Amino acid sequence: MKLYNLKERSQSVNFDEAIKMGLGRDQGLFFPEKIPRLTNMDELLRMPVFERNVIIHRALIGDALTDEQLNAVVEKTYDTPVKLRPLDDKKGAAYCLELFHGPTLAFKDFGAKYMANCLSQISNQISKESSSNNKITILTATSGDTGAAVAQAFYGLENIDVVVLFPKGKISELQQKMFTTLGENIRTVAIDGAFDDCQKLVKQCFDDAKLVQSLGLNSANSINISRLYAQVCYYFDAIGQLSETERENVVVAVPSGNFGNLTAGIIAKCLGLPIKRFIAATNANDTVPRYLETGQWQPNETVETLSNAMDVSQPNNWPRIEYLVTSGQFDADLLNGVSVTESQTAEAMKQMQQQGYISEPHAAVAYHGLNQSLVEGETGLFLGTAHPAKFKSSVEDILSIELPLPAEIDAVKDKADLSVSMKADIDALKTYLLR
Repeated sequence: MKLYNLKERSQSVNFDEAIKMGLGRDQGLFFPEKIPRLTNMDELLRMPVFERNVIIHRALIGDALTDEQLNAVVEKTYDTPVKLRPLDDKKGAAYCLELFHGPTLAFKDFGAKYMANCLSQISNQISKESSSNNKITILTATSGDTGAAVAQAFYGLENIDVVVLFPKGKISELQQKMFTTLGENIRTVAIDGAFDDCQKLVKQCFDDAKLVQSLGLNSANSINISRLYAQVCYYFDAIGQLSETERENVVVAVPSGNFGNLTAGIIAKCLGLPIKRFIAATNANDTVPRYLETGQWQPNETVETLSNAMDVSQPNNWPRIEYLVTSGQFDADLLNGVSVTESQTAEAMKQMQQQGYISEPHAAVAYHGLNQSLVEGETGLFLGTAHPAKFKSSVEDILSIELPLPAEIDAVKDKADLSVSMKADIDALKTYLLR
């Protein structure tokens, strides 16, 4: 299946090329011209998770991987559960889709593992066929969870180096320790600036053809199509866990920062998954909700919030959603946006606590958005994207509780931080990368 550069439609690549390149010319995103439609949806939703995910990925990537390769990738990627946790809601049934039961306790484990496993299969195949150097450097920016997921997924892999950029002092200490303490083939850089500055540096590096060639440069942000494809599957998993009656009117609220998660959900709907509509729930960085209301794309300066992994004012994945709308594959009326304040985020966390459920700020943003929109007879899903312990201090302050640390975090909390600090300067970054 061909993937096209949304900025330069003349550039088309196969899935294996897109996953290795990350970005196309002129920083363009790769995306299929048309999302295929899956048939026999009821039967698909009754299938075991492994079989269903193989079918979904085969539809999305064509023959880029052999059956043996694809089976291995799916088996290694989806080895942690996706859980639905019911909450009482006055308007309709509400569930939290818990996506944080992987090694770094965040939904991005799925995308990072899928990309790492795909690249490993592709790299091994190339190595068998050629004696040339096949070194890859993964350069990625993180506002929190991506860094840990990517670092863990690629840690120790041969012929792959990883460099993670993150905004200095703007993510939680425990989030940071999950990826800045590894060493070996993982390097981490604290950038003086916001996440958008980190993202800009990544894009500037990809504009340097010589740098891309010399380092085998790639990106593991959700700008890489493989990250999105991995996330499509857990929307099917969620709907498959609902009763047939509940599936008829499902509303999904997605906590949105760089908009990869929402893009994956919309791809799932285009594949035929029965989702009635979506809610794009952001924090104060509300570029998309304002755009949906006014039609004007006017990013403001990024502000810091409790839901810091969503502190993004210029979401990279929005052009993919825009394309699905303009190409007639997705109805824009099925998406509405809501911006959630800090006080509303805290109040949503308290509301969930009253129902016996401890959550964190990002899921709380989505929960608030769902509550503002859900009507009687609808089934609401909101995405739980990270374990509350990753935001231990804010959760404890807001809910007046003491939160125990999971083993995954407890193991790194006292380790030395190996990151280096750097100004948001492209020349300094290039020098560092080439060392």
